[in-house]
Amino acid sequence: MKSQEYFLERDPIAFPLWQKAVVGIAGAGGLGSNIAMLLARAGIGKLIISDFDVVTLSNLGRQAFTLEQVGMHKVEAVAQNIAKVNPFTLLEIHKLRLDDDKVRQLFHNVDVMIEAFDTADAKTMLIECFSRYFPDIPLICASGLAGYGRSEEIRIVQDGSLYVVGDQSSQLRGGIAPISARVMIVAAMQANLALERIACKSS
Repeated sequence: MKSQEYFLERDPIAFPLWQKAVVGIAGAGGLGSNIAMLLARAGIGKLIISDFDVVTLSNLGRQAFTLEQVGMHKVEAVAQNIAKVNPFTLLEIHKLRLDDDKVRQLFHNVDVMIEAFDTADAKTMLIECFSRYFPDIPLICASGLAGYGRSEEIRIVQDGSLYVVGDQSSQLRGGIAPISARVMIVAAMQANLALERIACKSS
């Protein structure tokens, strides 16, 4: 199959810009695995994805993995799934835990960066790193996606190059995993915002 055959009926203005773009994703769990698949389906040229964790049974309720992938590193499972859907997106995967130095090393040349971490400390580290070293690169984060329903509360808050998607307030309860529907809403909004920023930035 040729790329011209695969990429039919695409937006004539935005799609060429997405094909040239590089998007970084920090985390390949509930948000990151779904964001990566959405961006690959849209035709993003290259994804740089980092996560140190492996797929577990408890992940399958909200993450874009299958039973057969339990035990695999998440970044390898994401790459496997994307290859089955869009073999033309370049993938750069890293099986590691990110810190300030690794963020600067891996994501210094992205067009858009997406935060998909599970912990507040990791989110803070990424925000502070991009604020200090890459203030002009759009950074799309998530905050507040616990529970179910209340879709109307999910919104985007912007502060310069920083965007935060979610209800901005809900907290996860101990022993209760996020629900796939709200996770997917936020993931889709993060991916959609990334596509928008690339189209606007490059136009």
